[in-house]
Amino acid sequence: MTVVRFEPLRELSSLQNEMNRLFNTVFDTPPTSGNRRWVPAMDLVETADAFVLRADLPGMSQDDVKLEIEDNVLTVSGERKAEHETQQEGFYRLERAFGAFSRSLTLPKGVNTEAVGASFVNGVLEVRIPKPEQVKPRRIEIAVGDQPQTIEAEATSAA
Repeated sequence: MTVVRFEPLRELSSLQNEMNRLFNTVFDTPPTSGNRRWVPAMDLVETADAFVLRADLPGMSQDDVKLEIEDNVLTVSGERKAEHETQQEGFYRLERAFGAFSRSLTLPKGVNTEAVGASFVNGVLEVRIPKPEQVKPRRIEIAVGDQPQTIEAEATSAA
């Protein structure tokens, strides 16, 4: 007879994996109308002076895309229309996804939202978000008796 050691944490992990699988199958299934949920690919890169967001939006124009900043959250939204609805041709296979999308990105504290700029070239949206200025150390005067002394504060980094 084999003795199996009972490990409750391993059992909870197994239960969590099964619940995740169940929720993924329920919520990740495409809608019954036949169209798949479309989420455009986006890259966020950091340069020396800005964060740059690039989104692939093939087949769309700048009028189809909306950019908003509210409460330090940048939201890119829009809709790619289905082309086959207006045509009278027979289709054998439809793989290109369409529909509305919305993606949000929380901006770092201190970003000047007035300086955020965007361009749209060849189906690629590029949003430039300037980095906030770093907080600089300041000098604080401390009076000892009648004689003021200057103490310089230095920024330290935890490594």
